[in-house]
Amino acid sequence: MNQEGQLVIFQLNDQQYALPIHQIQEIVKMTAITRVPNTRPYVEGIINLRGNIIPVINMNRRLNLPVSGYDDATRIIVVELKGQKVGIIVDNVTEVGRFTENEVEPPSVVGDDVDYLNGVVKKENNLWLLLNLEKVL
Repeated sequence: MNQEGQLVIFQLNDQQYALPIHQIQEIVKMTAITRVPNTRPYVEGIINLRGNIIPVINMNRRLNLPVSGYDDATRIIVVELKGQKVGIIVDNVTEVGRFTENEVEPPSVVGDDVDYLNGVVKKENNLWLLLNLEKVL
């Protein structure tokens, strides 16, 4: 049987990326970030989300992509990995999309150094890079 799943599709620069919806806690508008000294360059800082302190990572910096300023479309996707909530800053969230296992190509189609990818989703005329949260974070 060909399983179907849902992905949250978001944009970094001009490329679309995706995360399985079950890994996402919520999506919030960009908010004030408190910088924390002596952290990795891609760690923007921390936010207070309804009383919870959450570290925030700039995904463009994390993936060595060009970084632009934040605007009204910028979002923080709050994910949970191994019991830890983390916010990831993305340029915008475009949609929630459905996919089947048949639409996922292995990351090896891209190259050898793509540990941060679980695969590439081919959906109609779109390609969504399916991120591996454990490797990215």
